[in-house]
Amino acid sequence: MDNEKLLAALKTLEPQISVRENADRLAVTVPCERLGAFMSKLKLENALRFDILYAHTAIDWVAENRFELIYILSSLEHGHSLMVCVSIPRDAPVAPSVSSIWRIAEWQEREVYDMFGVLYRDHPDLRRLLLEDDWQGFPLRKDYKDDFMLEKPQ
Repeated sequence: MDNEKLLAALKTLEPQISVRENADRLAVTVPCERLGAFMSKLKLENALRFDILYAHTAIDWVAENRFELIYILSSLEHGHSLMVCVSIPRDAPVAPSVSSIWRIAEWQEREVYDMFGVLYRDHPDLRRLLLEDDWQGFPLRKDYKDDFMLEKPQ
């Protein structure tokens, strides 16, 4: 399925999506409150069948006071791929978990939680993955500071 047909199919599932420009694959933005239902449809819909969640990460847009969650999906059966983007507020970073749809999301969401502080509703085991349990802060936030960080030379 080419990107034009794929986009048409996606819009029938979720009319509120918008196309994200300047991406290396078809990329859409979906409202956070629609994420869970949309992702479930992406996996279950026969014409789409996005059976692989390759990656999940976040981008800290500190100047805009938001995080952007990025999901990279692929369909082995149909050979197409998709990037799904969701914006959430930086001061209340909560999103629905997709771990009930793709099991690998359990680990990917734990990493995003550990590094950015994003909380995932209904995640089965949301705790730090890479850092010690008593670590303070979230190292991939652009405003993160600690006593061991090197300063950029002037």
